[in-house]
Amino acid sequence: MKTALIAGSTGLIGSQLLELLLASSRYDKVVALTRKPLPVHSKLVQIKMEPDTINELNQELRADDVFCCLGTTMAKAGSKENFYQVDFHYPFLLAKSAFTLGAKQYLLVSSLGANKNSLVYYSRVKGEVEEAVAFIDFQTVHIFRPSFLSGPRTEVRPGEEAAKLFYKIFGFIIPKKYKGLESIKVARAMLHFASQDQEGKFIHESGELQEF
Repeated sequence: MKTALIAGSTGLIGSQLLELLLASSRYDKVVALTRKPLPVHSKLVQIKMEPDTINELNQELRADDVFCCLGTTMAKAGSKENFYQVDFHYPFLLAKSAFTLGAKQYLLVSSLGANKNSLVYYSRVKGEVEEAVAFIDFQTVHIFRPSFLSGPRTEVRPGEEAAKLFYKIFGFIIPKKYKGLESIKVARAMLHFASQDQEGKFIHESGELQEF
């Protein structure tokens, strides 16, 4: 039996992935790094923490598979510096720390259009963290690049409500890669590919994730 480690378990994808991990027979232990209390579960170990203290946790980060669902928006972050902390520094710090403790697989939620050479800051940071994580010598790295996400958010995002209306009207002419994606499909894909125990570096674009 294996141990899963998840960061970002209260977010849109992370909260759904956490439920899947707890229900999976693959894992007898699920460690969640969180700043908010989670419902009690017999398989769940909750570690209350601030992201920048990841490298201080030592043995608490020991796991076979690491799922990183950390991420924010420029609007919510409030500055480029804060955005960089959440979307580059924390995922990379988690990867380095978990690898040192023996993790074999690292599964990262990125974004459609991630490119370290992009002129768009958001996409550039996503591309940079993809490259940094892939450079660490994990047995397996899976990177997931979802398009616009829909799902049970606890907050209202006006821009996303407008996007939902756009996709509803014009979705039939939008290429599969760019269509809106249900967050649960990303969560299902992450568990599916973790369970394959492949070796190598893999990128899963949004069109592929639609199949889940």
